Amino acid sequence: MGRELRRLLISPDRIAALAAGGPELARLALEPQERHYLERVLRYRPGDRLALVDGIGGLWTAVLDPERRLQLEQDPGAPLLREAPPGPPLELAMAVPRREADLVWRMATELGADRLQPLLAERGAPGERCPIERWQGIVREATEQCERLWHPVLESPGPAGEWLARPAAGIALLATTRREGLPLCSQRLRELADRVEKGASEADPTAGLRLAIGPEGGWSPQEEERAEAAGWQPVSLGPTILRTATAAVAGLALLADWRALRSASCRPPSP
Repeated sequence: MGRELRRLLISPDRIAALAAGGPELARLALEPQERHYLERVLRYRPGDRLALVDGIGGLWTAVLDPERRLQLEQDPGAPLLREAPPGPPLELAMAVPRREADLVWRMATELGADRLQPLLAERGAPGERCPIERWQGIVREATEQCERLWHPVLESPGPAGEWLARPAAGIALLATTRREGLPLCSQRLRELADRVEKGASEADPTAGLRLAIGPEGGWSPQEEERAEAAGWQPVSLGPTILRTATAAVAGLALLADWRALRSASCRPPSP
């Protein structure tokens, strides 16, 4: 069903424009960077097939025609695959590190994050270290490579203190270092699962799973105070001091696994 084909992420607006023209006009003109990718990087030639994804759950197959356009093999309004959005939504907020932010956004996309929020923390990297256009390209490439049908939203960087002070909907975990007696992130997730099963949880997991990772110098006391006042639950990722990138990937993997297990347990049995 197109899963073995190389994928190309295109905007939903371009698919909608094709749908307005009807199935007989379902030929997609390539943008310069797309043509370069297909012809120079992948060495595609007329007649080669690929999969198109719109980033909001739809997948079509298409053929590169002699005019270097993509001829869809399905009606634009009726994709070959249509996938519901994953739930609950998974969000990673990370204080921008001085290095390795590119790697984190790529791996977070591969792990299934639905929303990515760069934060400017008091002890983190300055705002000029936020090449948002490059990050968007990295997230796009990772979406194509890992065969996701839903493209993560990469938000604009914002001050950590202000962002953490907003009311924390769903399950919101604040990764914290150098504080004694904090529960491990995995332990807190098990406790939350038990409370949800018993109907005793104040947090609604369907509203989202959120993880905030601080800078390598740690959150400032003011940032932690504002976050906890807004409902963030402080957790530990272990006894050692982790680099920001390591903490982000390790913590997000725990949340992604927790979501996958809950989704599997809520799925109705096969007939």
